[in-house]
Amino acid sequence: MKNKINHITGLLCLTGMITLSACGNSDSDVLGTGSFEADEILVSSEVSGKILSWDLTEGTTVEADTPVGLVDTMQLYFQKEALLRSGKAVTSARPNVDTQTAAIKTQLNDLEVQKARTEKLLKADVATQKDLDDINTNIQMLQNQLNAAQSTLTKSSAQITAQSSGIEVQVAQVEDLISRSVITSPIRGMVTANYAKVGELTGAGSPLFRVADLSRMTLRAYLTNDDLAKVQVGQEVTVRVDEGEQMREYSGTVSWISPKAEFTPKTVQTKDERSNLVYAVKVTVENDGYLRIGMYGEIIE
Repeated sequence: MKNKINHITGLLCLTGMITLSACGNSDSDVLGTGSFEADEILVSSEVSGKILSWDLTEGTTVEADTPVGLVDTMQLYFQKEALLRSGKAVTSARPNVDTQTAAIKTQLNDLEVQKARTEKLLKADVATQKDLDDINTNIQMLQNQLNAAQSTLTKSSAQITAQSSGIEVQVAQVEDLISRSVITSPIRGMVTANYAKVGELTGAGSPLFRVADLSRMTLRAYLTNDDLAKVQVGQEVTVRVDEGEQMREYSGTVSWISPKAEFTPKTVQTKDERSNLVYAVKVTVENDGYLRIGMYGEIIE
């Protein structure tokens, strides 16, 4: 009798385990469903010209700041050379203030010597006051000429310096455009779309390719008002995706919750199909290489 009771108890436990297992595989624990997204960057050309090289195909992984293409820079090189030669011509025209005022300074020094000699002669009553006044007048005239010449030459030098600085800025701009002719990816990621080929002409702002960082994916799911209270930003949740006949689970973090409701998208099936309004939620998931853009996923309790 005791063995029979133990047998019945075992059957009941087994039945309970099967029931719990079946419940665990049901959709009753699903908070919301949606699809995976990734941050895609559209890389465009920053200069105009012919694409000389292009080493990029869809589906490949590119490293950040690694060259993948080159736009013709010959015209920019010629522009830079013209600016450099123009800068040399402007610089060579800069006046030398000391050289061009040396003659006036020499005359002033001679007059200062004559003044000192005349003052001595005046004390000895050999020279007259008029002789000294004439020398002082000449000194003042030369000093005015020197001041005017220095002012004119200084202004001319300042203008040439300004012109030279302007040309240097233009050269820097051209060099910057030359550096931007080398096409690189701003991030490490997978090329999701390629719009360019070798030999094609491109213009500034023309799209070249798209790249996405797939190392971290975002599940954009939709929750009803009742289920919204069960999640909050920063909360750790479990994300489940299809893997053949089984389910694959990931750990994710709720990174964003929409502040307003919206109508249920046609592609989304919520647990409560009678609800017309849902809230969008973003869950960040570390990708192990299995997740893809557009793949459906579920947030489970």
